[in-house]
Parts: sequence; structure tokens; C-alpha cells
Amino acid sequence: MSGTLGALSGIALGPAAVRAAAAAPRAQGWQAVPAPGSTPPAQLRRIAAAGPRLAWAVGEEAVGGSAPSRALAMVWNGTAWSKTDVSSPAYEGRLIDVAGVCADAAWSVGWPTGSASPLLRWDGTTWREAAFPGKGEPDVRLSAVAVGPDRRVWVSGTRGGSTRLLHRDGKRWRWLDPLPAPGVNLYRVVLRTPDEVWVCGDRAAGGGWTGFVARWNGSWTVLPPLVGLRQTFADVHAVAADDVWAVGNEFGVGGPPGRPGNPILRHWDGTAWREVDAGFTLGSLSSVAGDAQGRPAWISAWNYQDQSRSTYLRYDAGTWTTVRGPAGPAPAPYVNDLARTPGTSGFWSCGMTRSAPYPPTEAYTERFDA
Repeated sequence: MSGTLGALSGIALGPAAVRAAAAAPRAQGWQAVPAPGSTPPAQLRRIAAAGPRLAWAVGEEAVGGSAPSRALAMVWNGTAWSKTDVSSPAYEGRLIDVAGVCADAAWSVGWPTGSASPLLRWDGTTWREAAFPGKGEPDVRLSAVAVGPDRRVWVSGTRGGSTRLLHRDGKRWRWLDPLPAPGVNLYRVVLRTPDEVWVCGDRAAGGGWTGFVARWNGSWTVLPPLVGLRQTFADVHAVAADDVWAVGNEFGVGGPPGRPGNPILRHWDGTAWREVDAGFTLGSLSSVAGDAQGRPAWISAWNYQDQSRSTYLRYDAGTWTTVRGPAGPAPAPYVNDLARTPGTSGFWSCGMTRSAPYPPTEAYTERFDA
């Protein structure tokens, strides 16, 4: 992710860093689940579940060929993943987010191409383009989506030069007030309650960028920035206004070509950001998910020095513990996202079978059954 993030009044990290404990290398319930049908190289970027018998995953396939990559969308029917039709939108590119709570309340957004920034709705069989205010305008860009149990939809994007939320109340769409911060890229929209929305990404800061987190509950509250350069928050999980977890990546001031970044895990206690050690130093953290009670549960990760299996962090009794995923069939899996399965104690994750989208990389999913 390229990013920008600017400086608000800075606040230092707390002095104490909490280290994630190392666990024995065992699967602990994570199992690989085949996701067949994509054209390599392919990856799944985001995943969402309505329940044990319905889930969606989106991304891209046929990456890097002579023709543009194609949008990839898959659906879980309780038994298997199958590839679904995305040919009806007049769109070539990739799908970058998905959210859904039932068969007729699932949404996806696509990477902008030209003047198109697609918003798609699941009709029970396939994805169809949806109308929204500003569709087709050259400066409108959509980046992430969330759907609440009440079926209201929240989409992050830009319009008129400002970053803001696009909200559907069940009957109509409207753009909400702009974020009171310039130079922001948003990568996630997360609901804590039906009327409390959290967003994260990065913001321009003195020739680099730094992690960005804000809350919408009728007006915007922007949390103080981190100390550092070239940081991005990929996901955020809010237990409460004074109990927020954010995960991402930090590239520092530079390094040799191809050098991986460093994972960043931060906790906001209502006063300051506190640094938490992810348990490894080279790699990234891509997603964080809570349990049915809203408590932090899992983080998906990529450990550059241990690529033979997927990597997760599990939260237990105030401590993040490193957990390795299953052995095979992916030779070096990379997990982009994870999501809780409502009505169960389980979780899904998705990504690709290798750490880069080059042949013969394929779409990949794992499932955790408690």
C-alpha cells in the first residue's frame, strides 16, 4: 500500500512494549480449504461471512499478463468455495473489499480504473453494479465497505477532493461530512455499533506517511498519529473508544530493494498509543478480528522468516500469542484478511498460496474451527 499521512499534534508511544508470547508450532484449529477455479496468478484480498453456510471472498486473477487482471469473486455454500460471475459490471481490475450479513445484503468495491469506481451488490447468484451519488464522476473513488446487522451500508471513499463516508440507510445513499484531515487514504471501514464507525489507513507526513485512525458517530474524532515514517494501518478493531487495536506495516526510512517492512501492532487506551511486539520483526500484520462479544481474537500476519505456513496472533488473557497455520498445500502462504463466522466460534482467512502474485500463485483460504 502506498500511503500518505500528515501530522496532527503528535503523541509519543507509551514507554513499555508488550511482547507476544511464542507458541508451539501447531495448527490450533486452522485448516486449509480449497478455493478452486481461479486463473493464476490469483489472490483473494478480502473475506466476509454471513454464517456457516454463506461467505464471500474477492480479489483478482490473471495478474500481470498481457491483458488487465480480472476481478475474482468466490462464494461459500457451507460445503465448498465456487467462483462466481462478475462479468456483468463494465469493469476490469480487482475487487478490494467485501462485506455482507445475509444473501441480499452483501456489497463489494473495486479498485478504481479510469472514471469507474465500482460498487457491487450480491443478488444471491452474482454481483451487479449498484447506483450511488457521484457514480462516474472522475474524482470519486471508493476504497472499503462495511455492512451492519441492520443492513445499513458504509463505504469509504473520496468525492470533491475530500475523504468521507458514503452511507446507505436502507432507502437512499448520502455522502457524510468530510474527514477533518487532508491527505488521507482509507483502507478499512469497521462497525463497532450500528452508529459507530471506525476507519483506518495512512496520512501524508513530511515526505512519508504514518498510520491513521478515526471514528465517526455523527461527527469525526481523529486519533493522534504515531511517531515514525512510512507506516500504514491495514485494519482496526475497537472494543471501546478507549480500547482500540490497530495493525499494519512500517517501512522506516528505507532499505535495500525488496526488503520487507516491519509489522506494527498498536493499542489505544484513550490517552496514548502503546506499542505491542508482534513476536517477529520482518513481515506485516494484515487484519484483526474480534469474537462474538467484540473482544479482540485474531490477527493475520506474514512472517518473512517463517514462510512455510501462515502466521496468526491469538489474543488470550491480555496477551497476543503467535500461532502457525496448517502445513500444506500452500508452499508459502500469504494471508491478506480474516473474518469471524457469525453464529459460531470460527473464523475464515484468505490470501494466496505464495507471498507474491506470480505464477503459479493461486487463491487460498483457511478456516478456524474452535
